[in-house]
Amino acid sequence: MKNDLRELRQSAGLSQRELAQALDVSRQTINSIETGRYDPSLPLAIAIARHFHRTVEEIFHVD
Repeated sequence: MKNDLRELRQSAGLSQRELAQALDVSRQTINSIETGRYDPSLPLAIAIARHFHRTVEEIFHVD
């Protein structure tokens, strides 16, 4: 699954660590999502979408 998390995070001026702290996950989790090595759980995907005021579908795309 592709995603726009890196672009959204960088546009918001957040580091991976800052976003991880806001979402209560590890920096490694954010890195793994951004690089496509890990697809987040539905609750985490929803939390990410809410953080950026987007829908899940706007951030995560099926290949």
